[in-house]
Amino acid sequence: MSSDLPSARRLPDGLVAVVKRDCPTCELVAPVLSDLHDRAGLTVITQDDPHFPVDADWVRHDDDLAISWHHDIEVVPTLLRVVEGSEDRRTVGWSRSEWEQFTDLDGLGQGLPDWRPGCGSLSVDPAHADVLAVRFSASGLRSRRVEMAALEDEWEAMWDRGWSDGLPVVPPTEARVLRMLEGTTRDPSEIAAAVPPALVDCSVEKVAVNAVMAGCAPEHLPVVIAAVEATCTDEFNMHGVLATTMSVGPVLVVNGPVAGRIGMNSGINALGQGNRANSTIGRALQLVVRNVGGGWPGGVDRATFGSPAKVGFCFAEDEAGSPWTSLAESRGWREDQSTVTVFAGESPRIFADEKSRSPESLTRHLAQALQATVSPRMMLGMDAMLVLSPDHMARYADAGWSRDRFMDELSAELLCDADELLAGVRGVAAGLPPAAAGRKVPKFRPGGLLVAHAGGPAGLFSAIIGGWANGPRGSDPVTREITP
Repeated sequence: MSSDLPSARRLPDGLVAVVKRDCPTCELVAPVLSDLHDRAGLTVITQDDPHFPVDADWVRHDDDLAISWHHDIEVVPTLLRVVEGSEDRRTVGWSRSEWEQFTDLDGLGQGLPDWRPGCGSLSVDPAHADVLAVRFSASGLRSRRVEMAALEDEWEAMWDRGWSDGLPVVPPTEARVLRMLEGTTRDPSEIAAAVPPALVDCSVEKVAVNAVMAGCAPEHLPVVIAAVEATCTDEFNMHGVLATTMSVGPVLVVNGPVAGRIGMNSGINALGQGNRANSTIGRALQLVVRNVGGGWPGGVDRATFGSPAKVGFCFAEDEAGSPWTSLAESRGWREDQSTVTVFAGESPRIFADEKSRSPESLTRHLAQALQATVSPRMMLGMDAMLVLSPDHMARYADAGWSRDRFMDELSAELLCDADELLAGVRGVAAGLPPAAAGRKVPKFRPGGLLVAHAGGPAGLFSAIIGGWANGPRGSDPVTREITP
C-alpha cells in the first residue's frame, strides 16, 4: 500500500504475513511462519493475540486494526511481498505450492495439509468494519456534521430541521454514508450537478447523504446520481417543474441491465409501492432537490394540488416481456446501456379496455383516452407517457406490430379536427385560436408521447401519465446513462 501512511501503519519491506489466532488455518501454519522468519526474515502482523504465533520482536500487534484496514486485508492468513514500502503481490489462505512459489523456498509446512482456506479478517468483520471505516475514512467526508443532543430523538430532529418529505428519513450517519458511497466508483467530491432552484453545487457525497435518508441501498446510488444529472439540466428545467402550479414531478424510467441487477420492479404494481429500488430512488432525487436545491413545497414549489409523483416516482421498463424496442432505444440508446429517462409527469391515470381484440380497435380507444390528457382542448403544448401493460401489448405482439407501426397508427388517430376544439365551441371558453379552423391538429408534438412497457401479467389496463408544458417554455424528457 501507499508509503505515505504513518510509520506505525506501514508494512516493512520483505515478506509479511497477516494472521489472527482465532483462525484454524492461521493456527495450522504457525510453524510455517516461524520457519519463514528464520529463512527469509518474515514479519508477522497479528490481529488479535499479540503473542501469536510466538512472543517475538518480529511479531507486531495490529491492536487498532489500522494496518489491516489500510492494506485491504480481507482474509487471513494473507502473505504479502512488500518492496520499497508498497505491496508487490499477495496470496491468501494456505497453499503449500503457492507459498513455496511465492517465497522461492522449498519444504514449507511438511506434514501439513496441502491446502486450507483462510478466515475473514477482523478488519472486514461486521462487528468492526463500520467503526474502522468511520475512524479512518470519515475525515474525507466534507458534509457538515450535525450534533444531536443526548435526549433528542434523531428521527424527530430531522423532521424538525426540515430534512424530511413528510415521511421518516434514515439518519445519514458517517458509517451509512460511507457504505452508500461504496455503490459508486466516482469521487465523493465530484460535483454531480447544480441543483435547482437555488443552483447549489451537489457533490456525489451529498447525493449519497440523501440516498441514505431516502432508504436506498448502495447499489441504487449510480441510478440516483444519473437521475440527478438528468433532472438538473436546462432541458428538463427542474426549476420550472417546481414552480408550476400543475401537479407534476420527475417520473423516472430505468432501462438496461442495471434494472435487473438491482432488483427493480417492472411487473405487478410497478408504479406502486413494495419494491425498495423503485420506492427509494425517486424519493432520493426529490430529497436532493429539497435538501440541496431548496425546492420546498410552499416556497418555490407552488403546485396547486401536488401528487404522489412529487414524493418519488420510479419504475423499470419490462424489456424482457416486450416485443418492441425499449423506451431508451427509441431515444437513441443501445440495449446494453443502462439509462434513466426523466419525464415531468403527474400521477398515472388508468386506461381500461377489456373488449378490443384487434390492435386497430385498441389503438383508436387509446387515442381517445390520450386526447383527454391534461385537457381535451390542449394540443401540442403538453407531452405524455403511455405505459402499456402486458395484456394490451399482447394485442400488438399477436398482430406483429412493431413500435414504429404502433406510433404511426396512433399518431394518425391523434390528428384531431380543429373545428371541434376551437375556443367557444360547445360553450367552452378554452380551446384553439380561430387561425386553427379547418385544420387537422396533432395532440402531441413529434416525440412528445413516450411509450414504455410495464405492469402485471393480468389486467386489461394501461396507464397514461400526463405531462407539463414542453419545449423552451417548459420541460423536455432527458435520458442519461447510468455509470458505476
